[in-house]
Amino acid sequence: MKNELDSHFVLSLFDKLSKHGENKDGVYFLQGIKAYTDHDGYTLFIEDALVQLRFGFHNQYHFEYEKAEHLEQFKKKLEAIDKTF
Repeated sequence: MKNELDSHFVLSLFDKLSKHGENKDGVYFLQGIKAYTDHDGYTLFIEDALVQLRFGFHNQYHFEYEKAEHLEQFKKKLEAIDKTF
């Protein structure tokens, strides 16, 4: 993943998480990653214990994290899931 987040990557990743992850009341868990949507389905959330990605309408996104290394580790987890499934 580069500085800009590819919307196709995020949507594909969310699809993989929902298909292969454990579903607990609409929240999907897979390899330390949690994914869910808001009540209307327009905003996706993909997160681990240290980073949250909020991806919404018109492909707007926002990462929440404290340290850059947490973001890099998070991106590696997402890329691993993308390659595995």
